[in-house]
Amino acid sequence: MPAWKELTTVDQWQEVLDRSADKPTVVLKHSTACPVSASALEEYDEYLAGKPNGDVDYYLVKVIESRPVSNQIAEDLGIKHASPQILYFKNKESIWNTSHWSVTTKHITAVLD
Repeated sequence: MPAWKELTTVDQWQEVLDRSADKPTVVLKHSTACPVSASALEEYDEYLAGKPNGDVDYYLVKVIESRPVSNQIAEDLGIKHASPQILYFKNKESIWNTSHWSVTTKHITAVLD
C-alpha cells in the first residue's frame, strides 16, 4: 500500500487545500502515459518508504485521469502545470515545487527533510 493517497475529485482537493492550514502537504502530479513521470513516481515512493506518516500529508494526482483536479491545483497554488511535478505547500500557499527529472528522492529529501 502506498504512503500517499490519490486525489480524484476537486472536492477532495479542496479539503486537502483547506487542511494545509494545519499541516504541510505534498502532492505529486503524475502522468500514467509518461516514462519520466513513472520514474518520478518511483522516486516519490522510495522517499516515502522510510517516512513515518505524521508530520506531512502526501498525495498523488493522475493528471490524465483527474485533469480537473490537476487544473484546479495549478490555479489555486498559482503554479504552471507540469508533469511530473511535485508541490509542497502549507497555509494554501506553495513553499516549493519542481518538475520532470528534478523529482528525485535526493532532491525531495534535501527540501523536505
